[in-house]
Amino acid sequence: MNRNIKLIWDFRGPTSAKTAAHHEIHLKEYIQIEKLPLEITGHEIMHEMHAIAYMVVPESHMIAVRDALKPHRGEVYEL
Repeated sequence: MNRNIKLIWDFRGPTSAKTAAHHEIHLKEYIQIEKLPLEITGHEIMHEMHAIAYMVVPESHMIAVRDALKPHRGEVYEL
């Protein structure tokens, strides 16, 4: 079974929410440019000084995407 991995980029500071939202735009552009079969991206405000942007990839694509985009961390993604 192929698990899904949520790759996460952390942003901190007073502009973290705007930065995370902008970063998601670049994640979507990367998916289109590389023609990847990925659909799940997003951004979340954790609290006023911390926000994240994320992309969910199949485990089979994780290493290539991780090496290209250098996320800060990752976790198993479950619906």
